[in-house]
Amino acid sequence: MLVTKGISIFKLIKWTAHHFAWLFVLVGSIAAMYHYNLIEVSLPWLPVSVIGTAVAFYVGFKNNQAYDRMWEARKIWGGIINDSRTWGMMVDGFVSNQFADSKHSDHEIQSIKKRLIYRHIGWLYAHRSQLLVSTPWEHASQSGHIGRTAKYYQEKFGIGLIDDEVTRSELKNFLPANEHDRLIGYVNTATQIINEQSRDLAELRQRGLIEDFRHMELANMLKSFYTLQGKNERIKKFPLPRQYANMSRYFVAIFIFFLPFSMVPELMKLGTTGFYLSIPITVLIGWVYVMMEVVGDYSENPFQGMANDIPMMSLCRVIEIDLREMLGETELPPSVKAKDGVLM
Repeated sequence: MLVTKGISIFKLIKWTAHHFAWLFVLVGSIAAMYHYNLIEVSLPWLPVSVIGTAVAFYVGFKNNQAYDRMWEARKIWGGIINDSRTWGMMVDGFVSNQFADSKHSDHEIQSIKKRLIYRHIGWLYAHRSQLLVSTPWEHASQSGHIGRTAKYYQEKFGIGLIDDEVTRSELKNFLPANEHDRLIGYVNTATQIINEQSRDLAELRQRGLIEDFRHMELANMLKSFYTLQGKNERIKKFPLPRQYANMSRYFVAIFIFFLPFSMVPELMKLGTTGFYLSIPITVLIGWVYVMMEVVGDYSENPFQGMANDIPMMSLCRVIEIDLREMLGETELPPSVKAKDGVLM
């Protein structure tokens, strides 16, 4: 997630210079053909402007849908934060000797609380890791220039910024060794971690460390985690319909192709100055449309490890710190800080 108030001109140029380059080549080539009278056909501005207006509406619709997907993902993670804190509160307050036939030591009670809370932290990081696995329609899964560019963005402006943070939050740090080795073998480890929590609660109920009402309340929290996990997986595994996502790219390309055949001859009527102005003006108009398309294209998938992602690592760390403080721990990991204006 970009956290700076604005994007500097330097970064903007760094991210979009290649679009300026090919636009200058395209428009400059067409302008040169007009200048040397190699072509004389010119398009009236009215039909080109109609195409441009239609494309703007279409791309705007796509971008609205892309933003909705991103905002929904952020709301889901907000729910995970709130319910995780509630889980920690319930575990801390519900697990006790109050209903037990045989009393357990304070140390044993504390170890049970730690096991339930640590397993939940493990679920957070497992869920995050699963959401970062590339799907076939995401940029990093593509071949050629798109895939290489996506991997570069991930490394320089995405998950590559926090590799050191990830190594300190591996799943094995929060699960017993035998449990870890068993759970990572499942297709959906996060799902099985929640199921393991359910089994643990059932055992605690049999031992009298929680009674029926508390068991039910804690089980309802696990159900809520499944619901939130499923919502994230829906966004991850169901793309923005490709007929909307891909057609806008073709429409933008059609508009940009026709644009110089209208703008250049029109501005050439102003003389030599108009001819030289026609190239940067046409390039600038084309760049605006390209960037509208690119912004929506990179925003529709909020879990692909790039700068515009939901800052899942930061959110997981916030929850981890809160829950471990509930256990009375003081040696806590540092909060995830923004690097180069990006919070992951």
